[in-house]
Amino acid sequence: MDIREFVKPKINPNIPQVSPGDTVKVSLKTMEGDRERLQHFQGVVIKMRRGVAGGSFTVRRVSYGIGVERTFPFQSPSVQGVVVLRHGHVRRAKLYYIRRLSVKQARLKERRERVLEQTTPQEEQVPKEEQSSE
Repeated sequence: MDIREFVKPKINPNIPQVSPGDTVKVSLKTMEGDRERLQHFQGVVIKMRRGVAGGSFTVRRVSYGIGVERTFPFQSPSVQGVVVLRHGHVRRAKLYYIRRLSVKQARLKERRERVLEQTTPQEEQVPKEEQSSE
């Protein structure tokens, strides 16, 4: 018997596909007394942990010169949404080396997505003879 048969984590649908190096903005539902509000935490994803319990991701930011890291579970209902602002180009799965760098040195290059050239349906329908007569 495998424990995965008994434990079925409910993944939060508000969390998109994120990877280490991405700059994300996480919206959390927080309670202050009897009021409820959204609190945002923006930073770089430095760690992804996947497992039987659903997994989690860790976001790091520098606030007033002090590094702050916060871990968010994938199945947490308090996470209202995650917006990916940038995709960073990294070559490691865990970005712990960013902890000892200054803020300026810790900037990551942006990952470029490959764009395939696509022809529009209108261009395909026009015969070549009509294009040359214009």
